[in-house]
Amino acid sequence: MKNPQLNKNGELQHLLGIDGLPKKIISHILDTASSFVDIGERELKKVPLMHGKSVFNLFFENSTRTRTTFEIAAKRLSADVINLNIAASSASKGESLLDTIDNLAAMHADMFVVRHATSGAPFLIAQHLNDTNQHHVHVVNAGDGRHEHPTQGLLDMYTIRHYKKDFSNLTVAIVGDVLHSRVARSDIHALTTLGAAEVRVIGPRTLLPSGLEQMGVRVFTDMNAGLRDVDVIIMLRLQNERMNGALLPSTQEYFKQYGLTLERLALAKPDAIVMHPGPMNRGVEIDSAVADGPQAVILSQVTFGIAVRMAVMSIVSGSNT
Repeated sequence: MKNPQLNKNGELQHLLGIDGLPKKIISHILDTASSFVDIGERELKKVPLMHGKSVFNLFFENSTRTRTTFEIAAKRLSADVINLNIAASSASKGESLLDTIDNLAAMHADMFVVRHATSGAPFLIAQHLNDTNQHHVHVVNAGDGRHEHPTQGLLDMYTIRHYKKDFSNLTVAIVGDVLHSRVARSDIHALTTLGAAEVRVIGPRTLLPSGLEQMGVRVFTDMNAGLRDVDVIIMLRLQNERMNGALLPSTQEYFKQYGLTLERLALAKPDAIVMHPGPMNRGVEIDSAVADGPQAVILSQVTFGIAVRMAVMSIVSGSNT
């Protein structure tokens, strides 16, 4: 089946998920991001690559950090950015998602950055645009339900590559609420595609989805065993807003079993890096001594995130169907 993210020339037309993306395209995004990292250090933080293009931020779900970094990235590419307050818009008055999209496309949008609580919403939008011959509008998934968060996955890969250079010898541990984490899914797809030596997932049984082994990962329910000799630790927050029913005895109990402390960090390799997609819950999944310690690269992830989102938007907007 044709990958809906790619145009007929095999170029990236939409970024909907990392699952199914060829290694060549992932590497191209990371390489392109490298050229954008220094722009943030300049006095004039702009390049004209998307001058005159209109980027619509459609956040059907709240997110300050992701929306802000997409906005900064688009403005650094010289695009015009329109932020829509969806909660107060037609969607809350009963207008269908695709009617909203058609109306915005009629305003000469060039790109939709979409965050939605429903898995698959960005795919639905991209399919609709293709079916209605609106090929000039590109879709970037900024997180959909429990499905994927591809730009977070890509910025995580950029961060790992920056500090560790090569994926082929790396053991990476993803720790915590994997069941509700779209970041974990994007990270697993990206790490396996880029050839990481071993991907481990660590968490309580109640927060691990079934079928993880089929994704090419090793599953651990014991934190100490899972962290032994790893090169990279990606901590996930507990997504209480997505949990139905009690999946854990208490946050204190969770921290006791799965919180990343200095003692547990010592089980990893001495030069292991600690990552977190944010927002962090200190004292729940990560201890402040670790979050603020020398092995944490969490703020670097945020900085790199702008360059990676610039890369995605510039590549996607440059593809013509």
